[in-house]
Amino acid sequence: MSSGWPLLLECCSLPRNPAKVSALACNLHDSESLFRLAEEHGVLALLSATFATVPDARISAVSLDSLRSHHRRQTVFTLAMTAELFSVLDLLRSSGVSALAVKGPALSLRAYGDPAARRFADLDLLVRQADMLLAAEVLCAAGFESRIMPDAIRAGKIPGEYLFRRPGTRIILELHTECTFRHFPRRLPVDSYFRRQTSLLLDGYAVPVLCDEHEFLLLAVHGAKDFWGRLIWVSDVAAMVHNHPELDWKVIGKLAGEVGAARMLRVALLLARRLLRVPLPDQMKNEIERDSTCARVVAQIETWLPHAGYLRVPMMQRALFRYRIAGGALAGSRYLARLSFSPAEEDWSAGGGAPGSALAEALRRPFRLAKKYRRPQS
Repeated sequence: MSSGWPLLLECCSLPRNPAKVSALACNLHDSESLFRLAEEHGVLALLSATFATVPDARISAVSLDSLRSHHRRQTVFTLAMTAELFSVLDLLRSSGVSALAVKGPALSLRAYGDPAARRFADLDLLVRQADMLLAAEVLCAAGFESRIMPDAIRAGKIPGEYLFRRPGTRIILELHTECTFRHFPRRLPVDSYFRRQTSLLLDGYAVPVLCDEHEFLLLAVHGAKDFWGRLIWVSDVAAMVHNHPELDWKVIGKLAGEVGAARMLRVALLLARRLLRVPLPDQMKNEIERDSTCARVVAQIETWLPHAGYLRVPMMQRALFRYRIAGGALAGSRYLARLSFSPAEEDWSAGGGAPGSALAEALRRPFRLAKKYRRPQS
């Protein structure tokens, strides 16, 4: 960690400093451990691209071959997932279900200019909650297996995401709606997201996606949702800021305010600045500098982040993070309470998600969370 983590940060920084990469590579004692760390953080492709452009980095030929092998496997998987994305979008469109690709290869192309530049484990789509039952029926008829049963969808049960698997493959598809995006402090105005949609040309296919400003806000909220546990999420933010100077920060700030995610946005930008050197947008500087809590939250994230999500954060620290990231005071209290009492699939009654008592599920949730995230015993 002592030599690998600084090197990973430099490989993701923008602009990259080749001399610093070379100097840090000289102190590296175990390249395989570095590759494993990079894979856990989702930045293996960025590491590979860095070494390809820094010829004097002192990495052995054997290590470079290993890195390229890791990267090739990721590229092959990306190609298979991209083909599946095209198939699913066509399937849903022909059934009358509007869907937008979020994250995944579309984000990789948008942020880095290459659909294989970042790792992703699944395909994510945004659909309207009103279309969810039809979407599930269409996907199941096409051979996908659904983790959420149709009875649960009809009963109005809201999972963290609607997950589908294609049997015999590694392909996982996650459908999100304005209801499953529960980590937005206020409900996602989904119609606005669809009205402002755009498209990206991915291998000759026009993929429907969020506009740049909505995508950026989604990155900020997603990072906050998972406590910024992976470097790739910070790198995505940095790459969008660096490679898209046309981003309208006035619009992004307004969108963040509408869903109560203003501090989430500030934290995302400050993380990218402190870890990866990306300058703060001029329109956001004063707002970020005035928010002293934002700086404290970022400092806390910096202690967690190197561990790639394996550091077990005690429940009270998690709760305080949720309270602060939503703005503190009344807004933070409301956010924390909603997340604590809004049942997900783990809280549903026995029977595979069959209809049960909503009140019982809501009351069961905080006890389940307390058990799951209780402080580890020494």
